[in-house]
Amino acid sequence: MTITQTSVMNGHHTSNGYHLDDNVKAVKPVQSKDNGLDLTVLGMNSGTCLDGIDCALVRYRQEAPDAPLHMELLYYDEIPVPEWIKSPILKMLRETKTTPSQMSQINVQLGMMFAEAVDTFCDKHGVAKSSIDLIGSHGQTIWLLSMPRKDETRSALCMGEGTVMASLTGITSVTDFRMAEQAVGRQGAPLVALIDGLLLHHPTKWRICQNIGGIANLCIIPPDSEGGVDAMIDWDCGPGNMFIDNAMRYFTNGKQEYDRDGEWGAQGTVDQSIVDCFLNSNWYVNHAPPKTTGRETFGDNEGQQLVTQCLNKGLSKYDTIATITRITAENIIWQYKTFFRDWKKIDEVFMCGGGARNPNIIRYLQQQLPNVHIRALDETGVPSDAKEAISFAQQAVEAVLGRAALVPINSDSLTPNTISGKIAPGLKWRSLMKMCCDFGAGQPLPTVKNMVVDKPYTKWMSMPGVYTAKS
Repeated sequence: MTITQTSVMNGHHTSNGYHLDDNVKAVKPVQSKDNGLDLTVLGMNSGTCLDGIDCALVRYRQEAPDAPLHMELLYYDEIPVPEWIKSPILKMLRETKTTPSQMSQINVQLGMMFAEAVDTFCDKHGVAKSSIDLIGSHGQTIWLLSMPRKDETRSALCMGEGTVMASLTGITSVTDFRMAEQAVGRQGAPLVALIDGLLLHHPTKWRICQNIGGIANLCIIPPDSEGGVDAMIDWDCGPGNMFIDNAMRYFTNGKQEYDRDGEWGAQGTVDQSIVDCFLNSNWYVNHAPPKTTGRETFGDNEGQQLVTQCLNKGLSKYDTIATITRITAENIIWQYKTFFRDWKKIDEVFMCGGGARNPNIIRYLQQQLPNVHIRALDETGVPSDAKEAISFAQQAVEAVLGRAALVPINSDSLTPNTISGKIAPGLKWRSLMKMCCDFGAGQPLPTVKNMVVDKPYTKWMSMPGVYTAKS
């Protein structure tokens, strides 16, 4: 692998770094055109389930501030969360008891973990760290107080110290996106409407992007003829995979982290009375949007209560997994029909997140929405598993540009946010800032409303065959 150095000529940044050739694992210089934008960004996401660190290396290009944003996913991978930090964090979250000393150390340790994940990712795919201009890291959400009660303060605690990442990798790192959103009056979640809208807006179709990670969330994108990306709404539905994963760890003594391909759930029988009880009684499920949630509402303790309820009724381990899985699936339909009055207008639902690989969930959605085409987000050219990591890559771009991103219209506040994260400068900070300032000649930048996926990414594992069925 050869590396060619960039140069600065006649006051113009002729290259912001390097990009990867798709056919060979070599690193080549990227030539910037005039004062256009050309950045290679590593987006990173560790979800509420702590099941892995998603890493997406993305190249972004934009010829001018009012031109479409072009993106190409160069490499995607999932790096395991090391057990040395996973177990202590899960224990801390279950017990909700800790000390300032422990919290301080975990923040640094998580920063080290993400930096190590960068090294692992780059080594595996033959990427020179010097070729990466920017890191956008979601960090690890420890607590999300998005809907405070009386005498509480809206806040978010996402750990993984950005200065540690920047120091260890040498790469400018942007972190703490949730707190940045809360700072302008929003709830700090979901954080993916930007990429959902840019990927899925359509001239005539109503579309939903349905993510099922640890928490399930949705974004409704009207057709362009009815507002498109300027009229999106989003909210967290409630439990996604968290309850299922907790039950799997319980029944296998931690040997299985999730229900792979829905195998356990497929062997069980759903106890509908338990599903109905949960959906009818849970305060969050029945709360009108805007709303966001996380472990503080649907954590392992709440998940274990469901497991105990199932076992007390005599359900087998397979029946328990089937019942808990149905809660996730049925709640999604519940959210559509309860809080989206035009739900019958939905043409297509694009699925992403780990739950999009669970055939038991997808088949239920297909049964309940027979006139809606349930599709995998992969059809857009972006792998379903990679979407959130890509989202944080783009949000890092918006942060260093000082460019406001799209805001769903049901947000608590529509205040534009031009400081969408905390920035820890790396070795190429000055050249990065020069490109950002030159782009648009230092003037305020318009919000991006059109994005082009230059090349579909096909190097990741395919989605389950359940999507081949006509729905």
